[in-house]
Amino acid sequence: MTGVAEPDAVEATEDAGHRSSLRRAGRGSVLNFAGSAVSAVSMFALTILITRLSSTTEAGAFFAATSVFLLAAGLSQLGTNAGLVYFLSGSRARGELSRAHVYMRIASVPVLVTSVVCSVVLVLASGQIARWLSPDQPERFATFVVAMALFLPAAGVTNLTVSASRGLGTMSVNALLDQLARPLLQLGMVALAFAVSGVDAAPWAWSASYVPLAVLGWWWWRRLRDRSAPQDRSPGFAPWAAFWRFSSPRALAGLAQVAMQRFDIVLVGALAGLPAAAIYTAATRFITLGQAAARAVGLSVQPHIGEAVARGDWRATTALYRTATGWLVVVTWPLYLTLMSFSGTVLGIFGGEYTEGAQVLQILCAAMLVATACGMVDMVLLMAGKSLWNLGNVVLALTTNIVIDLWLIPRLGILGAAIGWGVAILVANLVPLLQLLVWRRLHPFGRESLIAAALSLVVFGGIPAAVAATLDNQGYALLISLAISSPIYALSLWYFRRHLQLGYLVAAVRRRRRGRNGAIGQKQGQEPS
Repeated sequence: MTGVAEPDAVEATEDAGHRSSLRRAGRGSVLNFAGSAVSAVSMFALTILITRLSSTTEAGAFFAATSVFLLAAGLSQLGTNAGLVYFLSGSRARGELSRAHVYMRIASVPVLVTSVVCSVVLVLASGQIARWLSPDQPERFATFVVAMALFLPAAGVTNLTVSASRGLGTMSVNALLDQLARPLLQLGMVALAFAVSGVDAAPWAWSASYVPLAVLGWWWWRRLRDRSAPQDRSPGFAPWAAFWRFSSPRALAGLAQVAMQRFDIVLVGALAGLPAAAIYTAATRFITLGQAAARAVGLSVQPHIGEAVARGDWRATTALYRTATGWLVVVTWPLYLTLMSFSGTVLGIFGGEYTEGAQVLQILCAAMLVATACGMVDMVLLMAGKSLWNLGNVVLALTTNIVIDLWLIPRLGILGAAIGWGVAILVANLVPLLQLLVWRRLHPFGRESLIAAALSLVVFGGIPAAVAATLDNQGYALLISLAISSPIYALSLWYFRRHLQLGYLVAAVRRRRRGRNGAIGQKQGQEPS
């Protein structure tokens, strides 16, 4: 019968498409993992630098000021980070990238205007903000805020170019510019500032790093855009309404997500003092290590899920979601489980007084185990076009966070902030998971995630806990547990590599090592081993 595809042929075509998406997601994940590793180590080194070379009060002022900057940067982004990925990945799936420059113009003008407005407001209101948020050191805090506010437009341009490049289907700009160059540049410039002038120069050095990143990012975006397709400059195509219908809810959601990670630092500083803010920030830096790995997987999979949704291929969406969740658990659970067993020991890296944050670290690690088991659930919901649902979920989580913080921080200090953020993390992941289940019967729980969770619990949950309970010297216990658990875990992953779809990551490493642009060593349609 002509004109109708046979069911087996359709299924074979879909399977080939799934494998192609997984191969591309694997390549992007490997690149982002490398960038995330450098980013996490650099940010961690920056935190050690700040805490070791300044007092807890000075460190608290710096961390609170950077939180204010990142909140303003999140507001200025106006949801375009998700909007650009959504519309450009959809255009790529439909073969319409000749109009990529239109989407960037629609996104960039409001972002730049808002960045400038936020910069002016922060400069003019810096004194009042300092009196609210840093009653201990209002003058220094106001100076920090002014220094960082001046560079908000540069941060806006950097974020635009990184997001647009992801929409074009490449992770290179994100990995090399945002995850590699930015943290290394910030670390180097802050270290130089301390060597030359001390802590008061650190905010200038940290925020000025966005200027060269913005210039390089814009050049890189234009080059990628023109290589993807000749740009159609004819008038008439200007989907402002469609773009902002999607992105506007995401603007508030993006701000709420940044606030959920940063606003509690500001509240701790205002309600419990800057030294408490420094200790709380140091404890939460370990959480960002796992979040960096999670972001590496999420950013790699996001455009491919966007393409699958644009095609209406929910089978491919489910396959990508479940496989990526397995990769996420493989990477993050060993870290969180180890930190739970040795929280006080690892916090001693920042100084003796920072070990007070041990319970904070344990609470947040427990919440992150649940969050990573849900996978990048909010991103899947967003790429399915449910930006209003995403906004409602994030606002609910942020409201929960702030209410609990205001209730518990005056009573429990940093422990109250940890409880607030931990509950908010659970709300932000379990609510959208329930929505996906009801709406599309879509969930991340498959063979990949279940095997990864079981391996992590046995190897990095049981062994470190047993060693920690046996030895009095927790430093030695940490080293011994890592020496035992790491090779066992590596061998276990190798044994279950097919079940976990790790062949796509291994193939990506081999491909990058050979520097080839064609096949990755497998015949077309053959799954990597």
